Amino acid sequence: MLQYSEVLFRCRRPVRSHLLHHSPSHDLGSPMSDRADVPTLLPARMLNEAVYCERLFYLEWVQGRFVHNADTAKGCSTHSRVDRAGGRLAQMDDKPQVARSVTLSSEQIGVIATIDLVESGETVRPVDYKKGTAPDIPEGAYEPERVQVCLQGLLLREAGYPCESGVLYFAGSRKRVEIPFDEALISRTYAAIDRARQLAAREQPPQPLVDSPKCPRCSLVGLCLPDETNTLAARQGHQPARRLIPTDEAAQPLYVTTQGAYVGISSGRIEIRKDQEKLASTRLIDVSQICLYGNVQVSSQVFRAVFRESVPVCFFSYGGWFQGLAEGLPSKHVDLRRRQLMASLRDELSTAAAFVEGKIRNCRTLLRRNIRSASGSGTDALSSLKKLAQQARECSTAGQLLGVEGAAARMYFTDFPKMLSDTARTSYAQAGPLLRSRRPPLDPLNCLLSYLYALLAKDLTATCYSVGLDPYVGLFHRPRFGRPALALDLMEEFRPLIADSVAISVINNGEVGKEDFIHRSAGVALTDSGRRTVLRAYERRLSTEVRHPTFGYTVTYRRVLEVQARLIAAYLLGEIANYTPFRTR
Repeated sequence: MLQYSEVLFRCRRPVRSHLLHHSPSHDLGSPMSDRADVPTLLPARMLNEAVYCERLFYLEWVQGRFVHNADTAKGCSTHSRVDRAGGRLAQMDDKPQVARSVTLSSEQIGVIATIDLVESGETVRPVDYKKGTAPDIPEGAYEPERVQVCLQGLLLREAGYPCESGVLYFAGSRKRVEIPFDEALISRTYAAIDRARQLAAREQPPQPLVDSPKCPRCSLVGLCLPDETNTLAARQGHQPARRLIPTDEAAQPLYVTTQGAYVGISSGRIEIRKDQEKLASTRLIDVSQICLYGNVQVSSQVFRAVFRESVPVCFFSYGGWFQGLAEGLPSKHVDLRRRQLMASLRDELSTAAAFVEGKIRNCRTLLRRNIRSASGSGTDALSSLKKLAQQARECSTAGQLLGVEGAAARMYFTDFPKMLSDTARTSYAQAGPLLRSRRPPLDPLNCLLSYLYALLAKDLTATCYSVGLDPYVGLFHRPRFGRPALALDLMEEFRPLIADSVAISVINNGEVGKEDFIHRSAGVALTDSGRRTVLRAYERRLSTEVRHPTFGYTVTYRRVLEVQARLIAAYLLGEIANYTPFRTR
């Protein structure tokens, strides 16, 4: 008598010879068919993905990347009953039995499967649950589902059970569709296994599908970026890139600035208390980050919960310096980090130049849009910045590039006060050029910029982690003293568009004033109320929608940060030839 999921069948039948042969007709682009790191057993669910979309299979199984969407969450709910192991598989002389969540494997076929339901009587039939409705096609179901249930039937045969057909149960239409295991389907299943293992052996994912109807509802579309990658690789033709990702994330950062506060969790809600008084409460699913300023305590239950949901916890000093980040296990995308390190060691100047050029052009755009005619036209600076942006692309050494970046920064901050209103320039004593001062900032304007740069560095560090990149291995900034070099690389093009823009806005609109700063012997810091005001303005800016200059669709700045980080990853993986910075016009 065979019990449910504890039983793991390991069959000893001779392996089919064609499974060991990689057909030359499969041109995978330098496959590594003899790689020893391809797992022995291929999950049946991954075979479904390989037949449906080869790139989806590679991202999910080889690179270990997965995110839920509404469809996958609904699928988990549909499987909730059959995922609970129970029942048994009967022998031939037993009465009919039903077993749930039965795990079978075969080293000879090279697959493993957990079958939702197995009906056993005179014959044995696997039943695979699907959340959707049964398609109105002659075959009764699409090929990926038929191949998956056929594989389950082959595993049952390997275990010694007669199995001539399987069943697909579509929960949406409450319909059972019987799938006979004929020779054509069996041959297709073995061919799919062979193809999946070849895909797993290669070093790069397959190209994205072009303008495919499969992409919009794929849960990995935000990781794959099919239209964006195809556009930059010139595979899209004249077809514009579709915005397949949401404009913005539903979850937002949670900032805790009250000193002595305690962050806990209860019934799926993050609760902030001080002296037994509840200050705030929000659902964990609505939180994308937890940002702690100064002396704020967090329970271990909160850490376990946020790590499970891939929500980072960011630590700042009381004055606003970004000091660290806690997250769960690192990304499984080891190949990306390996390639990132190799690119950093090669000192690739073209990518570093792209960061610098993007920064200079965006600085120029901000000056052009905001400089006030009463304080000077600024045409000399605009003309010089345009020339410096062109020179950045022509630099042949890292020293030349640093020189161009430094010259552009001096020119930009010289004219920076001209973007302030006359009242603000008088109030902030900024009649002349802005001289940058940092640790500590010596005046309110430098304090404001440093605080906003720390927020932006925090967001891009968290974004790098979420994409699978190492934020401390840069391509322009050299990794030293623990600074997040890659986050600072990406930050260059966004400093003027996000941080500097917020600083100008809150000053000119009167949202912050002299009363929002504390003058100490060593420098200037924001007050609690001033910090909260700047945080609101910063989050408001990240939620501002902007038209992406490369792809043409509208997204928020918060989403743009993620898109650009994923473009860096695509470049490092060799999917696109160059990194294209985000440049507004």
